[in-house]
Amino acid sequence: MLLIDGEWSETEEKIAVRNPFNGKIVGYASGATRAQALAAAKHAKAYESNLTAYDRFEILNNTAAQIEREEAEFVDQIVSECGACVKEAQKEVRRAVTLLRVCAEEARRISGEAIPTDVTSDRKRNLAITLRVPIGLVCAITPYNRPLNQVVVKLAPAIAANNSVILKPSENTPLSAVKFVKCLIANGLPAKMVSVVTGDPREVGEALVTSPDVDMITFTGSRAVGEHIAKSAGMIRTTFELGDSGALIVLDDADLKSAADVAAKGAFATAGQSCRGVKRILVQHSVADRFAEMLVEEAKKLKFGDPYSAENDIGCVIDEAAAKAVEERVNESVEHGAKLLYGPPREGAVLGPRVLDFVPRDSTLVCEETFGPCAPIIRIKDLDEAIECINSGEYGLQTGIFTANIHRAFSAAHEIKSGAVVINDGPQFESPFIPFGGVKKSGFGREGARFAIEEMTTVKAIVI
Repeated sequence: MLLIDGEWSETEEKIAVRNPFNGKIVGYASGATRAQALAAAKHAKAYESNLTAYDRFEILNNTAAQIEREEAEFVDQIVSECGACVKEAQKEVRRAVTLLRVCAEEARRISGEAIPTDVTSDRKRNLAITLRVPIGLVCAITPYNRPLNQVVVKLAPAIAANNSVILKPSENTPLSAVKFVKCLIANGLPAKMVSVVTGDPREVGEALVTSPDVDMITFTGSRAVGEHIAKSAGMIRTTFELGDSGALIVLDDADLKSAADVAAKGAFATAGQSCRGVKRILVQHSVADRFAEMLVEEAKKLKFGDPYSAENDIGCVIDEAAAKAVEERVNESVEHGAKLLYGPPREGAVLGPRVLDFVPRDSTLVCEETFGPCAPIIRIKDLDEAIECINSGEYGLQTGIFTANIHRAFSAAHEIKSGAVVINDGPQFESPFIPFGGVKKSGFGREGARFAIEEMTTVKAIVI
């Protein structure tokens, strides 16, 4: 369904949404035209919210409460359209609830400052007051890997900041997004304040990112698409989260058991389809053999397959083509010297966990973002080599390091070019209270409740 100018409607063109595990149709989305996308943006731009901070607090808080009550329904929707296993879908719903509540609180804390002006030689005693005001119309474009939480990550701070927002969810997973928006409206959000446009990204997405009515674009997705949007958008605010080849460093003084546990969770969660997951593990030579054995043990503990089974830890990737692409990268890495220590046969879109050792640091598997349950080990001489390996790459979202030496930890924290360095945990670490975003080709701008709100507001000065 489309939501334009406060009204839900359907189009003749339907997009079948399929369960990636069994190929069954689980619902339909409407395919919008370019004209409908532009009309949606124009109507959304024209709407000006008069919600108070407390109104927005209540809407977001009450929405969180409803999603919490209806967790089972949201979990079923997520599993059916993206193939995440039940355990992962439950985590996603709870993350979304937490973020909604944090953004609700932040809506009541958007403030400016008073600045004295008698600090220059003219000694004029004026008073400058700054306010944070809504940026206007925020266009949010979201990916398929977390169909509820990725939408909440963008809409919750936009609403907290009192912006109108137009949402273009992934054409693969639009149903969770529509369900969430209906929940917002049921809890008091004016229907004209949010728009939903589904359809072909080449038509609908292109229309939105070039629309003169859009004041900001917030995009999570592939680097290629992000770079195209950056060139097309013009002089408006943009934030991009374009993925990573997320590194976990394991040094010779590390707690190997903890490091192996974190590496497995970071590499295999959400079937490896996470922008901040573990995509490569840089392990010092002297402990690499032991670490590899431990990581294989962790991988073998995981159950995978039918995402509807509460027993499974891993469901499937978004479709069989994606699974084949991951498999090809693994095979290519093996052809160039890597050793596959563990990797069950692929069945359709289901990929079991894969552990590789002796992976060449220049292989596509680790240089590009590989969206699948892979844990590639790259053997390194020392911390300096690990830092050089990370900094010479094109990405820089989040990095983890395991070491017992505080000097090594802080050396890595200062020298690694990354949006965040996590000491004695993995790059998958997340919290709604901290800034999240990258450097280099991983994008720019920051998410995280308070930081996203800052991105979605402008500073206005009033001089008295």
